[in-house]
Amino acid sequence: MTTAPGEQVTTTGAGHRGWVGVAFVSPAALLFVVFILGPFVAAIILSFYSWDMLTPSKFNGIGNFTQMFSDATLYKALANTFIFSIASVITHLIGGFLLALGVNRLASRALSYFVRTSLFFPFVISWAAVALLWKYVLDPTFGIVTYYLGEIGITSPDWFTDPHWALPAIIAIDWWHTIGFTFIIMLAGLQTVPGELIEAARSDGCNGWQVLWNVTIPLMSPTIFFAGVITFIGAFQIFDPVQIITPNGGPDNATLTIVMYLYQKGFQSFQVGYASAVSLLVFAIMAAVTALQFWASKKWVHSV
Repeated sequence: MTTAPGEQVTTTGAGHRGWVGVAFVSPAALLFVVFILGPFVAAIILSFYSWDMLTPSKFNGIGNFTQMFSDATLYKALANTFIFSIASVITHLIGGFLLALGVNRLASRALSYFVRTSLFFPFVISWAAVALLWKYVLDPTFGIVTYYLGEIGITSPDWFTDPHWALPAIIAIDWWHTIGFTFIIMLAGLQTVPGELIEAARSDGCNGWQVLWNVTIPLMSPTIFFAGVITFIGAFQIFDPVQIITPNGGPDNATLTIVMYLYQKGFQSFQVGYASAVSLLVFAIMAAVTALQFWASKKWVHSV
């Protein structure tokens, strides 16, 4: 911009707009610093100390990290968490995709809206309510499932006290509660698939399975990838239903997850330093698995 001789350029407007931008960003930045960055830095610092929140902390070096290598309960919690996460990702991707396919083919818009609402509704219910509901439904004495299984001559297992059934029961409850979210993501992705490509494939003689495998799924691969990443991250941090339905990790630590173990060490045993080290392990695992998913996505995720 050119100015006449002696004319001064004012930057008051630009400076004002800059402060307005800072004002809009500052609440989110403050929340990030207070609830994410601050606790993360504190966890890194505390992981090198031994502290019970009642007495002064003592520097412990890498003692908390070396302790993890000999902690059998930690390995059990990690194994349970990986089993839960893998099962959750597989069942959510397959179940959500099949539900989305079915709903997308409904001719009636009113029926489609009703089914979508019904499938998504459990997701908006709090975990506390869902856990208490299923704890009643699967009660081995007077639960609804127990009653109807008895009517057909099947003895219902003790779902939450049997080490063989406790974790599968939690996986099923989590699926019922959260499948609606995955279903909505899949349905949105399915509706972005160009109809003309499907019609072109059918015109070339492809049957329904060939259209699904060679057209629909490749075009939905970015949606499937996104759903897989967020499902794993959410499943690896599972805590609420496990703590409510099977307190302290259930029978023989059958449902003990890594976040529950972290909670036990930090807020029940008051081993804050060790709990901080475990929290960093959780962060490292989720970051590594997510990075692996992004690396693998280059081989199978197709952009439209």
